[in-house]
Amino acid sequence: MKDHLNKPARKLSTGVSRKVCFAISMLGNPTIVLLDEPSTGLDPKGQQRLWRAIRAAFKNRERGAILTTHYMEEAEAVCDRVAIMVSGKLRCIGSIQHLKSKFGKGYLLEIKLKDTQQVDVIDQEVLRLFPQAAKQDRFSSLLVYKIPMDNVQSLSQAFLHLENAKQTYNIEEYSFSQSTLEQVFLELAK
Repeated sequence: MKDHLNKPARKLSTGVSRKVCFAISMLGNPTIVLLDEPSTGLDPKGQQRLWRAIRAAFKNRERGAILTTHYMEEAEAVCDRVAIMVSGKLRCIGSIQHLKSKFGKGYLLEIKLKDTQQVDVIDQEVLRLFPQAAKQDRFSSLLVYKIPMDNVQSLSQAFLHLENAKQTYNIEEYSFSQSTLEQVFLELAK
C-alpha cells in the first residue's frame, strides 16, 4: 500500500480501496467491526493476505467481526462461526464443521485414472465399496462420485479400501473429502 500513499482515494483500484477500507476500520482499536465482502476485487494473493490480516486482528476474544460474503472460501478462511441466510431468512448458524456435518449430504470421491479403459471396472468397484454412490461427473481421466454419509461407517476403513483399490486398479490418485461449505449453502438454498 506504500506505493499508493500519495494518491487520492478516487484514483485507487478496487483492490487497494478494499485494503484501505479494512485498515481504516481497524483505527481506534474497535471491539466490533462490520465487514461487507472485504476481499471482493482482490487478486488471490491479495485475498490470502487480507484474510490473514483479518484473522490476526480478531484472534483474541476481546474483539469481534461480523462479515458478510457470498464467497464461501472467504467464510471458511476467516470465520469461526457461520450463519447462512436464504431469501432474507436465517437458515442456520454454527461452526463450519457443525454445518458440514449437519447439512452436508455426504462425501465427494474424485478418482484420477492412469488408464481411461478401466472406467467401467472402477465404477463397479466404487459401487461395491459404497453401494449408494452416484457418479457426478466424468472428465476424460477424472471420475467424480457423491457418497452418502451412511455409506461410510468408518473413515479409516474407507481410506483403507480406497488405498487397496488404488493399488489393484492402478489409480493415479484419489481424493475423498467432506462436503464443502459451498455445497452446504446450495443444499440449504433449495
